[in-house]
Parts: sequence; C-alpha cells; structure tokens
Amino acid sequence: ELEKDFADQQVHPGDLKSSVETDLNRLLDPVRKKFDTPEMKKLTREAYPELAKQKGTSKPPPQNFDNDEIIPSRLDIRIGKVLNVEKHPDADSLYVEKIDVGEGEPRTVVSGLVHHVTVEEFTNRMVVLLCNLKPQKMRGIESQAMVLCASTEGDHRKVELLDPPEGCTPGERVFVEGYDSGQPDEELKPKKKVFEKLQAEFKVSDDCIAQWKQKNFMTRLGSITCKTLKGGNIS
Repeated sequence: ELEKDFADQQVHPGDLKSSVETDLNRLLDPVRKKFDTPEMKKLTREAYPELAKQKGTSKPPPQNFDNDEIIPSRLDIRIGKVLNVEKHPDADSLYVEKIDVGEGEPRTVVSGLVHHVTVEEFTNRMVVLLCNLKPQKMRGIESQAMVLCASTEGDHRKVELLDPPEGCTPGERVFVEGYDSGQPDEELKPKKKVFEKLQAEFKVSDDCIAQWKQKNFMTRLGSITCKTLKGGNIS
C-alpha cells in the first residue's frame, strides 16, 4: 500500500522522513534521559576526554557554579605596590596613584585619602586593592581599581590602609578563608551590586584582622590586617 501511495503521489518522501524522525526521537528519549544525570555526564567526559576539551573551546565554562551567587571569590582582590602618589589636579580630597598589581603596566587609581594618609606614608608601600570594579572617572581621571581601607564612622572618622603580610608581592591574590578556589568575575556589573552586598559583611575583628562573616581575608603568607581600628568597617 505504501508503494501504491508513492506511485499515486499521495505520500511525499518528506512525510516519511518526518514520521521516522518522530519515532526515532521517541525511542531515543529514555536513553538520553539516562545520560543526562551527573554520574553519566562524568562517565562520558572520562570516556571521551578529547570531545570534552573540544566542547570547552567553543563555550567558556562559567566562572563560578552559579553566577548569581554572592560569594567573595567573585571579587578580584590583589596585593599592589604604590609606585607614585600625586594630588588630583581638580579635587583637593583625592589622590591619583600609580599602583603595580602584577600586570604589564601599573594601574591608575583615584582614592579619597588625602585627609587620612600622607603622600610619604602612601608611596612605596603595599596595599590591598579590588581590581574588577568597572573603571570609573573621578573628576576627569579614570580609576581602574579601589584601594581597600579600614574605617570607623562618627564625629572623628578614622581611616587606615589595610596591611598585607610581610613578603607579599604585587599581583598576589587575596581570598577569604574557604573561598580560595573560585574564579573572580572579569568585571563586576554595577547593577548586580555584588561588591556592595559582600562589603556589608566586611569587618575588622578584635585582633585587627580583616574579615567577611568572621572568616579572614588571607594571602598565602597570612591574614590581611589593619593597625588599630578594631570593629571597623572595610571599604
């Protein structure tokens, strides 16, 4: 009957193809579901490593398991060395610094620290910087990072630069205990407010150690500290 329907042009080859495709997908769906479990995906990657690598080149893996998760490993915090400090030409309260953060060229950073740190105290010292904020112009000069400081609020506001452990080098990563394996965002999106949500939990401990939710900010050589501002905020 099928041959006769073809001869009479009542059935087109395309109709047959569509029908076969539908039936094949119906047969294969249970098999596909079995291979869609984490265990079977892992087994497939181990059995076909080259195929897994090829897939990886076409689409980069996510930087964290859940890109909406607010965790400190999304912050690109590094040690930097201040090479040069000058007053901002158009703002009395701002410094313009050149800071080595382990890249080919130093970054330009604008900081509102004129009333808290002298040029002499600031120059040639190691600091802690947040390096993946979106660059922002401050009175006409683009700031490419933010120097992190401890501070206390009130009538007599105090600010202190954070201190890396002795022996740290420019570009060395700073992480929070337990969050040292994730990759930071390439650039924090201002609308997501990732830094602001995390920074609300930044505090200085009674031992003058910088912390997030009572977990220390660390480098491979030890904790990030400040000199005296116990219980202070960090920003």
